[in-house]
Amino acid sequence: MNNSVSNTARLLGAGLRALLVLTLVTGVIYPLAVTGVAQALFHDKANGSEVRADGKVVGSALIGQQGYSLDYFQPRPANGLGENSVNTRYKLLLSGATNLSADNKNLVRSVEEAKAAVVKDNSTAGYRVSPSQVPADAVTSSGSGLDPDISPAYADLQVHRVAERNGLTVAQVQKLVDAHTDGRTLGFIGEPRVDVLELNIALKELAARS
Repeated sequence: MNNSVSNTARLLGAGLRALLVLTLVTGVIYPLAVTGVAQALFHDKANGSEVRADGKVVGSALIGQQGYSLDYFQPRPANGLGENSVNTRYKLLLSGATNLSADNKNLVRSVEEAKAAVVKDNSTAGYRVSPSQVPADAVTSSGSGLDPDISPAYADLQVHRVAERNGLTVAQVQKLVDAHTDGRTLGFIGEPRVDVLELNIALKELAARS
């Protein structure tokens, strides 16, 4: 009986010590080590790829924002699993695609309405946008609904409207778009893209100087 109790106590003690050691290693030391390495080598990415303007964080380079006025470049539509009315900068409550089929009536209608809006909003007195110019990313959301980028074609489409509304020349705004257009990752992955948030920050600075 005494041996059984002694063995049980020894096993419980060993298990408790193992629990404490593993908790310390995997729950404290390892997370601190990984965090330290990430902060030292990948500080920007480890903190959410924050974008700063006027000395404060205004968003993330990884997450698209909604709610820009027509004075600025517009992002892709954000149609997903749900929306919130509190944080209009990040419209989606749940990230995800609508999963509607290409021939779904609701999807077709929303695309047609979005295309008409893009044509109307971006046509100016001296520049008329035709429906054939509207790229797919201007009227459809990404798989996550949070894509921060637009295609160079969609950015170019908005240049005349943005220039007119900010009292800038088309050449000035086009130069800004070209400067903020990133090529394919490693030269062959993905497509050329323009980060809308970073472009709008640069636009605001340019308009203020002008």
